[in-house]
Amino acid sequence: MERTMKHQATNADAGRAASTGNAALAGTMRGTDAVPRLLLVEDDATTSAFLAAAASALPAQVDTADSVATALELATHGEYALWMFDAQLPDGRGSDLLLRLRARHPHTPALAHTADREASSTAALLAAGFAEVLVKPLPASTVRDALRRLLGDAVADTPERYRPEPGEPGLPALPVWDDEVASRALNGNREHIASLRQLFLDELPQAREVVLTAANSGDVAAVRGQLHKLSASCGFVGAARLAACVEALREHPEDGARLAAFERCAGELLDNAAR
Repeated sequence: MERTMKHQATNADAGRAASTGNAALAGTMRGTDAVPRLLLVEDDATTSAFLAAAASALPAQVDTADSVATALELATHGEYALWMFDAQLPDGRGSDLLLRLRARHPHTPALAHTADREASSTAALLAAGFAEVLVKPLPASTVRDALRRLLGDAVADTPERYRPEPGEPGLPALPVWDDEVASRALNGNREHIASLRQLFLDELPQAREVVLTAANSGDVAAVRGQLHKLSASCGFVGAARLAACVEALREHPEDGARLAAFERCAGELLDNAAR
């Protein structure tokens, strides 16, 4: 189901966002009281909530869409000060979305975000016309600094990346929850950490099922696609042990032992939350 959400600059709730619906299409896309309006396109709910909360604190008003189709509908009804596009979406690529919107809006700055750490992927996104590329997961401060640069308020920062060491696939030597990582990603905002973790846990059973079903049917591309999204979400909420299992399985999606470790890590996290 497609989602369209608005985050107000004065009340950035990472876990709950009001639907814009037709009101977003009818209203101005430039924001109010000199606050810029941004278009965020991201299909993973946890990642979307994190990025929207980070951007809202600029301050800014953020409309979110979870598909190319929804983004096109919003962008063709008005103008945004900046676009934030995920590199891979359920119905297309961020670079293709950018190309389609450039005909109507040739000067809107665009920022890409991706969980792909390969330098070649970053280079391809820059070549497609994105001004900057951010690698997820990353701290909220890095997101805001990139937005300030593109919106004209230059502030430099070096993107941080959460890279847990997998260790042995069957038993990653990491905590279930790493509060320090989550606090760094969300600037110590405990309410945002709690709401994002709950959203993450709500979606984890379905994500786990997608991975297991795809793996059992030999669909390596589908396994990697789901793990790609899950990797970023783990970093934002500090799900350290699951993040290690996800990274191990991404490297070798055909490995049965790593798949079993992923299933155990996900189950452990859900069991821990239920207590």
